[in-house]
Amino acid sequence: MALDEHELLATAYREFNRRNIEAVLAMMHPDVKWANGMEGGHVVGREAVRAYWTRQFLTLDPQVEPVGIERDTEGRFVVRVHQVVRDRDGKLLVDTFVLHAYRIRDKLIQQMDIEPATGGIE
Repeated sequence: MALDEHELLATAYREFNRRNIEAVLAMMHPDVKWANGMEGGHVVGREAVRAYWTRQFLTLDPQVEPVGIERDTEGRFVVRVHQVVRDRDGKLLVDTFVLHAYRIRDKLIQQMDIEPATGGIE
């Protein structure tokens, strides 16, 4: 049974927090365009996302919990996320809310962008 968009995104967050990278990559289009929250811009393709996360997890321990999902006027699925980032020693670096905006095509994540959480989903 195919996942609907909300289930797809909730599962992706759950598996990301478990560091099950392969499971999350399987939910992405091969040519996915993924926001690079560490260095800016985007990485393109599953292999680039794998490499990005591998680098990220060497220095950071991010946990991202979705607290709401809405569809915007552009057809994107916008997820309000509680983001807690610690360094590898457990020191808290970030505790904030952000918006992740997704484009989904053929039941796979096509693109993810990061936006400031000003207004939007409460």
